[in-house]
Amino acid sequence: MANDKHRYRITVTPIEQDGQACSGRCTIEFEHSCHDDWMRILEATQRQRGFTGDERAALVIGTKLLSGLMLKHRGDTDDLFAPLRQHMGEFIKGLKQGNRVD
Repeated sequence: MANDKHRYRITVTPIEQDGQACSGRCTIEFEHSCHDDWMRILEATQRQRGFTGDERAALVIGTKLLSGLMLKHRGDTDDLFAPLRQHMGEFIKGLKQGNRVD
């Protein structure tokens, strides 16, 4: 994406039943670029009622990852995301209206 001015490293580490982080080779880590400032968006979602802090973070990061991939691949001949586009647009619009996030 040409206007990607924010880069993020996402790390997912399973937590064992005893509450300890998984040991060994069990971490998933990748980078993602985006034109949005996820930290600003996450701060704005503090007004989103009914979600814990972890849920708000998952909502923002999950939505931004999925919508970023949808945007990047919108011109693909075999567009995997085609069935989601309208619904995702409506979801993001509602989320922005509820939080006044640009």
